[in-house]
Amino acid sequence: MTEEGYKEAAQNVTAWYRSHGRDLPWRRTKDPYAIWVSEIMLQQTQVETVKPYYERFINELPTAADLAEAEEQRVFKLWEGLGYYRRASHLKEAAETVVRDYAGRFPDTYEELLKLKGVGMYTASAIASIAFGIPKGVVDGNTLRIVSRLLNREDNIALQKTKNAFGEVMDAMIRYADPSDFNQGMMDLGAMICTPAKPVCEACPIASLCQARLVGTVGRLPVNNKKINKSILEYMTVVIRESDRYFMIPNENGLLKNLYGFAQYSCDTPSEFEQLFYDQYGVRIRLTEYVSDIKHVFTHREWRMHVYGGEVAGERSFGDRTDFYTLEEIEKLPVSTAHLKVLKSYLKAVN
Repeated sequence: MTEEGYKEAAQNVTAWYRSHGRDLPWRRTKDPYAIWVSEIMLQQTQVETVKPYYERFINELPTAADLAEAEEQRVFKLWEGLGYYRRASHLKEAAETVVRDYAGRFPDTYEELLKLKGVGMYTASAIASIAFGIPKGVVDGNTLRIVSRLLNREDNIALQKTKNAFGEVMDAMIRYADPSDFNQGMMDLGAMICTPAKPVCEACPIASLCQARLVGTVGRLPVNNKKINKSILEYMTVVIRESDRYFMIPNENGLLKNLYGFAQYSCDTPSEFEQLFYDQYGVRIRLTEYVSDIKHVFTHREWRMHVYGGEVAGERSFGDRTDFYTLEEIEKLPVSTAHLKVLKSYLKAVN
């Protein structure tokens, strides 16, 4: 994307946020302490759950000094029910650092914020931009998804190198807008419009710039393949549909020999899957949407299947093969339990 594209995207997101952004209690202040508390609470916890906890916490401990001096049990009591109690412990430790090393004044640079206990790159970027107007783009699941679709990139967002690269894109855009409104706009855009499933593209302020929307790949992005350990086998598994029929084939060998399943390859991107399928069957297909991740555990191994929906692109040419089945026909086939999970997840997503 050109610099003009970055500029237009940033300004469109900012304007949209000012008209449609969520009214949240921590957005009514520029106090870095209050913003910090909210960001720590929001880690792994939903917005609606955080609201009452945030307001009670700030009412009882309105400054970093109050938090630093508070009894640990009191802090934990205020945190009770939020879970992940290590966050509360880190919060108190960081407040003590602010009082001891910064005379009670919250550090006002991205680099200094990163030194606080429990503050990572995302939280430091959020505080820096919202409280101090520093042009540092936030990188989280929402912004990674938006950038992936905006640029039509199949980079695996589970990898740190992708997060770094997309962070540079965020930094490139944020230069052209108010840092606070832009970052919060991107958060809200991901939560309200550019959602993982069924994004509301017609209401998106950057739809005209979105390369994935232009070529029809929004539903299959972002690629998010988390590799956990060597005992786990990872696959991209695709339910290929043609009208009311689905492509299924019997396994010719291996763990599930003679059991039917969907097309499945050990690969990293939708484009790679499409090419592997063409190489094997001579038929062009198109992955249309990401469905879910499914785990299936065998005795000595585990499958992690990244499930997508797909369709035949252009005329079907399978020769004499009859590999498409209706749901009624599938019920009569010997289908592996793992792939029955895949089908159930797919049907739930599309219906």
